[in-house]
Amino acid sequence: MTTVFVLHHVAHVDSGAEDEKLIGVYSTRQHAEAAIQRLRSLPGFSDFPDGFVIDEYALDEDHWTEGFVTLPS
Repeated sequence: MTTVFVLHHVAHVDSGAEDEKLIGVYSTRQHAEAAIQRLRSLPGFSDFPDGFVIDEYALDEDHWTEGFVTLPS
C-alpha cells in the first residue's frame, strides 16, 4: 500500500472559527515534518505554532464514505 502525508495548519481565530490551510502533500512523514520546521517561524504560523497537523492517507482509496448533509447557516 502506498501512502502520502497531508499537512494542514489550523488556527482558532477570535470569532471561534477555524482557519484551515492545506500546506502540502508529501511522500514521507519526514518531508512533512521538515515543512513544519520551515514554516513555523513565518508570519501567521508563528502565532499558532501548534496548529500543524499531519494525516496519512492511502492512495487509491475512498476516505469519505458516509455521504454528507448541508447545514443551514
